[in-house]
Amino acid sequence: MGSDGSPYEKRVDAKGRVLSDECIADEAPFEGLPEGWAWARLSSLFTKIGSGSTPAGGRKVYQDKGPMLIRSQNVHNDGLRLDDVARFSRLLFENRSSHVLPNDVLLNITGASIGRCAIVPDAFGDADVNQHVLIMRPVDGAVNGYLHVAIVSPVVQVTIMIDQVGATKEGLSATKAANLIVPVPPLAEQSRIVKRVGELMPLVEKCGKLEDAREALDAALPERLRKSVLQMAVQGKLAPQDPADEPASVLLERIREQRRKLVADGKAKFPKGGESVIFRGSDGRRYEKRIDAKGGESEPVCIEDEIPFGIPETWAWARIGTLFEMGAGKNIKASEISEQPTEDRPFCCYGGNGIRGYVAFFNQEGDHPIIGRQGALCGNVQRATGRFYATEHAVVTKCLVDLDVSWACLFMTALNLNQYATATAQPGLAVSKIVELLIPLPPLAEQHRIVERIERLASLTA
Repeated sequence: MGSDGSPYEKRVDAKGRVLSDECIADEAPFEGLPEGWAWARLSSLFTKIGSGSTPAGGRKVYQDKGPMLIRSQNVHNDGLRLDDVARFSRLLFENRSSHVLPNDVLLNITGASIGRCAIVPDAFGDADVNQHVLIMRPVDGAVNGYLHVAIVSPVVQVTIMIDQVGATKEGLSATKAANLIVPVPPLAEQSRIVKRVGELMPLVEKCGKLEDAREALDAALPERLRKSVLQMAVQGKLAPQDPADEPASVLLERIREQRRKLVADGKAKFPKGGESVIFRGSDGRRYEKRIDAKGGESEPVCIEDEIPFGIPETWAWARIGTLFEMGAGKNIKASEISEQPTEDRPFCCYGGNGIRGYVAFFNQEGDHPIIGRQGALCGNVQRATGRFYATEHAVVTKCLVDLDVSWACLFMTALNLNQYATATAQPGLAVSKIVELLIPLPPLAEQHRIVERIERLASLTA
């Protein structure tokens, strides 16, 4: 340290003659070393700084047994990882000069792992390094643990990144590594630093894992909360029941009357397999009967094993096909779809994964849930309003009577329709399968309360 408080470097030849004495303040990573500390180049702290090479023949000479060849993937800041260590013959090993010794400090000098550093443990077997790993052998009396701490510290790592060479691949030469400057405390303090770091690092690692877990929880919480809210909604646990509400059974009867009128007017088809009527028997269990087009009734069948959970008394179970008119759209040429809306193509085009693009004409109008029926995201539920085009990969779901469309979208989303897709290279949902799924139907007034409650909760978590 010079009289001006700046660090200086003196170069001395073999005979002790001073060759240079220059200020190196611009090389020191920071100012204000503690009393008794000094700056030193790695070349003065290690007796050997050099890399190895890949054995002649490359991977062809690797074998199951023999001396180890330490590569960059084996060197990590927390130690050597030897699960995939390469090995080669004793003969090749004896003819090489880059042998690794216990207490050597190994430094990665190329590639994405540049700067990673590890200490060779005691009682280590015969090993060598390739050209991507630098062997640094501490001088007698040096505390290799401190040197490892210094090298992996941000102070030195930043310098390594600055000093790396290579036009197409990161690299640090042995010469540049030897020239790196590190702060060096007295030996006794080096030992204390190593001990303290050893005590603190497990705590840091634990804190890191806790932080990772917290971040993962934070990322997952909105989706988990959404699923929990939807589950509560479909089970009648989200919004309060009102005894004054018209029960869902009355709503169901109005829906059946509307369907019969649509069928009579030729605007809808009579349900394939008959009209479904689900009711509670005298034994308290749920039964289903089917009514054909002429009014004939089938024998009731107990479906209690299909009922996934309990619902409030004012609610009812129904097949999706009872509540909605469902049908796929029509094919359209890809050339007729643009990615962005234009004056000539203003209408949304819905496919299997939501909005596919924009087209010049529409084939649907109104306010309807749209179920994707083809592709990896089949079963997704979108809401389409106004005029739009539905392709053959989209199922247009028309609410009968005055069902709340928002409620319909929420409850069909909660059903996780994707689980009913065919397990093929191109997953798909058949309309015939969707219409037979059970859905819990709340009274109309409660449908509105459920939607209002979910929208309010969504605003709080946004």
